[in-house]
Amino acid sequence: MTAPQTGHRIDERIALCHDALPPQERRAAEALLTHLDDLATYRAAELASLAGVSKATMSRLFRSLGFADFDEVRDHMRGLRIAGEPRRTEGAPSLAGHIANEADAIRHLLENAPIAEATALLAEARQVLVAGWRNSYPVALHLREQLAQTRPAVTLGPQPGQTIGEELAGFGAEDVVIAVGFRRRPAGFSSFVGEAVRSRAAVIVLADPTAAAHLRRATVALECAVQGELAFDSYAAAMSLVSVLADGVLERRGREGRDRASAIASAYDRLGEIE
Repeated sequence: MTAPQTGHRIDERIALCHDALPPQERRAAEALLTHLDDLATYRAAELASLAGVSKATMSRLFRSLGFADFDEVRDHMRGLRIAGEPRRTEGAPSLAGHIANEADAIRHLLENAPIAEATALLAEARQVLVAGWRNSYPVALHLREQLAQTRPAVTLGPQPGQTIGEELAGFGAEDVVIAVGFRRRPAGFSSFVGEAVRSRAAVIVLADPTAAAHLRRATVALECAVQGELAFDSYAAAMSLVSVLADGVLERRGREGRDRASAIASAYDRLGEIE
């Protein structure tokens, strides 16, 4: 039998050795695959019963896959989910449950985030850099576009095909850097936050709870949960926060902010860019 690879996900380990497993362990492996996302609700004996095998067979399967016991399997799955691994779901999700989860996430974020502190920094900064990579980039882009309606000197990084280092040149104590870093962040995210802190700019970190180390380094930490009951993460709360931040900045900038928004709208009309 192919030796299990401890660096692989559990489904990959099963694929590696599936054909070489004894028939009973193969049945156990198939039951394990079916219930990967709700393992926390089962005991090993219950999984064995679902598979129609003995508890001893299930234990042998765990060892065949490179795990010491069932607890280690569950820890492995929790680690994958924390890292952003999409959930495996069966059947259509409950629409009512999904709506309730989204509403709870938005309410919790907007009731607990230090929004006033963040909007004050964003409204009064000399210049603002918004940075985000991978799945964080759309949130960063939307935030930049909304802020640019209310104040000048708001840039987005990294630009496609570019690096981020040059964007921080010239930033100092009068400026703000917003680092958007939801899970599955690139390896360089920590270095970017560190460099932003060293620039002496105020640093706002918008991220999920897995970025606790980065949130602790921020001048203002905006912790935003993205994990729900669906297979993929949801950014509904993050996008809602973007609207609230931009609205707050517009209000704080008063007439200057309203004049800028009006001037941009007029430019759209002259250029015929917007329907």
